Amino acid sequence: MRFTSEQHADNGVLERAFTLGEIPGILWTPASAASASAAAPVPLILLGHPGGLPRMYPRLVARARRSAADGFATATIELPGSGERPRSDAAERARADLRRALAAGVPVGEEIIGRLVLPLVEKAVPEWRTALDAVLSLPGIGGPVGYSGGVIAIGIRLAVVEPRLSAAGLFAGSFVPRTMFEEARRVTIPLHVLLQWDDEGNDRQAALDLFDAFGSQEKTLHANMGGHTGVPPFAGDAVAGFFTRHLR
Repeated sequence: MRFTSEQHADNGVLERAFTLGEIPGILWTPASAASASAAAPVPLILLGHPGGLPRMYPRLVARARRSAADGFATATIELPGSGERPRSDAAERARADLRRALAAGVPVGEEIIGRLVLPLVEKAVPEWRTALDAVLSLPGIGGPVGYSGGVIAIGIRLAVVEPRLSAAGLFAGSFVPRTMFEEARRVTIPLHVLLQWDDEGNDRQAALDLFDAFGSQEKTLHANMGGHTGVPPFAGDAVAGFFTRHLR
């Protein structure tokens, strides 16, 4: 991990951009992390997103600052094929097919979803785990660890393969291949799942089926009226409370 810039916010949050090999990312730490002893490191939340760090930055930094106020460090990385990272021709073709289906108002076929999502999950999850290794090696930051946001398929795979993950807040706002529903049944950590009831780019019934498939004994579905970008502010309060209960 190589830090490339840093800046302090008025509330004492330290924001540091970094690269992990060729992968860009951002780490936010609360002021308490600077003085945390080895016996009392601050917990960490990995901030998921749909890709494009510059585009997603305003929302990510708002989530990071809210988490810092609750005593959490947060980190994110750029997804494969997003931002300035190299594009995949196969992924671009699948994305174009997806957009055509949505524009035509027809159901998005499982074949398209698989071509778009599965290669992304296969590449992104090892990168998230490498980023987690790097962040947890820093002074003042430690477990427990949470994952928050989307792409939900990435969150599912991480929850299955990453034993350091203690809780996840997932946004049911992206497509999940049906083949991953079996993985969802293997998820056992506490879950808080956000669903926008009228999400124009997501299949509501598929999202409900996925929630039903999760194997966690503790799982909460937080559904709100509105489209994909209409998440109400109080939904963030619910997620913050969830992580405070499970990561503190």
